[in-house]
Amino acid sequence: MPMQDFLTYKTINEDYLQKSFAGNLIRYSPGGMSPLFQLTSLSGEGKALSVEHGYMTKTLVFPSMTLTAAVADGVATTFTVASTNNVLPGDMFRANTTGEIVRINTVPGSTSVTVNRGVGQIAAGAIANGVILYAIGNAHEQGSLRPASRLMNPVRVMNHTQIFRNSWQLPGTLTATTPIIGGSLPMESKEDCAFFHAADIEKALIFGQRSGQVINGQYLTTLDGLIETVRRLAPAGNTTTLGATTNYTQLEAALNPGFDTIVVGQNSNDRVLLVGGTALTVINNIGRLSGQYQIVDGQTSFGLQFKTFKTSRGTFRLIEHALFNTNPTWSRMALGVHLGSLKLMYLRPTNNQEYGITNVPVDNGIDAVGGTLTTELTVENINPSAHIVLYGFTAAAAG
Repeated sequence: MPMQDFLTYKTINEDYLQKSFAGNLIRYSPGGMSPLFQLTSLSGEGKALSVEHGYMTKTLVFPSMTLTAAVADGVATTFTVASTNNVLPGDMFRANTTGEIVRINTVPGSTSVTVNRGVGQIAAGAIANGVILYAIGNAHEQGSLRPASRLMNPVRVMNHTQIFRNSWQLPGTLTATTPIIGGSLPMESKEDCAFFHAADIEKALIFGQRSGQVINGQYLTTLDGLIETVRRLAPAGNTTTLGATTNYTQLEAALNPGFDTIVVGQNSNDRVLLVGGTALTVINNIGRLSGQYQIVDGQTSFGLQFKTFKTSRGTFRLIEHALFNTNPTWSRMALGVHLGSLKLMYLRPTNNQEYGITNVPVDNGIDAVGGTLTTELTVENINPSAHIVLYGFTAAAAG
């Protein structure tokens, strides 16, 4: 989806955008080399308080129990399970094979529960080893004591801020030269510097890995980007390398894990899919092969171009990422991004320091004008499991 179209999904406060480097980029140069950096500015920005930035993520709990020993009959009331994590007395569980509902009576240990059998219309019976019982709510008797509390233990995630610096400089003679075409050379050089700065931040937001080291006697830190947080913190199924061909069924299966985990307060099934040129072509060809179209006499154009596609579980809005097209490997990849889970945290917002221009002192006597953009930030990803990383788009197939 073109960046301009995506802006219709957000209510943009113009005054707010004027105060943000990323926000100004999305107004004056939407897309380009830094769509993730720009779009993340719309989903929220915050203040980092130190170089080591910690934040908490908390995921909704959906309890289940997996039997590790068969229940021989409908009389046994002690079940041996893989784990009783998040299981409480009073919880109701349903065996996914027989349909029998049991109510938890006690939780005597980390791998055993005692239950009331056949709580419902389906009579108690034998249940095989390996069967999963899923929680379907709880039930308590009249005048019951207050139940134990269930906690969603937050997970602490650490990231580092990263300092990004880009400079521009022109000899004084060039600043006095009137170009034959175009605007002023200093303005053009400053614009180029801004785009380089945004592109460097974009690369880190996607590919960065957290580190800390000493360079020239000073501490240098780098941040974890989207791919790394998905690799470390999301289930393995959120990262997929596709085969020689990919059909719609395979594409949907690769994208589905991004909808399996819900963060408190968020239940969106809308995703941005950042794609390289090859990945975009393959996805469009999957769409073409998944239906039929006709070319009739007299037409002056033909073909299909998809900017959005839907699966049974979500909607994906395609944005071709110019950065991905800089090499064949990245061109074949795609990132499914849940923007509501990402937030930029600034230790130092973007600062522009110039020298040698009107009312600004010359820098150490050099006969030139120039400046430096400096930004120090990190990123919060409160739901890594909502994002998808796909590698190896090669060719489309029907199916």
